[in-house]
Amino acid sequence: MSVDLIGFLGVVLVAYVVPGPDFLVVLRSAAEHPSKGRAAALGAQAGLCVHMLAAAVGLSVIAAHSPVVYDSIKFLGCAYLVYLGVRAVLAARRSAREHAAAGPGQSDSPYAAAQDAPGQPQAGAARWRPSFTQGFLTNVLNPKAALFFLSILPQFVNGGGSRTQEIFFLGILDVLIGVGYWFALVAGAVRLRTLLARPKIRHRWELTTGWLFIAIGIGVAAAA
Repeated sequence: MSVDLIGFLGVVLVAYVVPGPDFLVVLRSAAEHPSKGRAAALGAQAGLCVHMLAAAVGLSVIAAHSPVVYDSIKFLGCAYLVYLGVRAVLAARRSAREHAAAGPGQSDSPYAAAQDAPGQPQAGAARWRPSFTQGFLTNVLNPKAALFFLSILPQFVNGGGSRTQEIFFLGILDVLIGVGYWFALVAGAVRLRTLLARPKIRHRWELTTGWLFIAIGIGVAAAA
């Protein structure tokens, strides 16, 4: 197998470090609960697997050369980001109203209590499934991820063997690196969960990340 591993690893690490929509999805989910953060991370990487498979069999070539297909995927992804943002903003406003109605005596840590109350375990699937879905859709509806596998990744394939096998190898390596990176991010979000136990900080967090989602969605839609 003939691939430029050093160059590929450098590009992949930079791509993960630069925050994007999947970064926000994983961080928001991790702030709610570590298991949700890991589920969002696995969902995001599952979305990358779809792009990897598509690139390997040539479907991404069709999407890249068909403006209708590309634009459809792009605008679906933008609409989904805006949808996530609107949900977050509405949740922030709803929690602010509930906090005001409950009064100051109920403001200590409702966020943390709701997540980890010992007598009220959450169903496993109910906890991780929405976060996994958000991570998956955010990545699978991102045409930039498809173009990464189509145009950037092949640059590190030297053609010494099967191009399809080499693309699979680099793609799987990318996915595994991402899992490690996202899981480390989830582990580092413990401090953030402590801060979000404070209703005022949680309200600002929801508003900020919500408007960021909306801005990213609109920005991507307007870019092309």
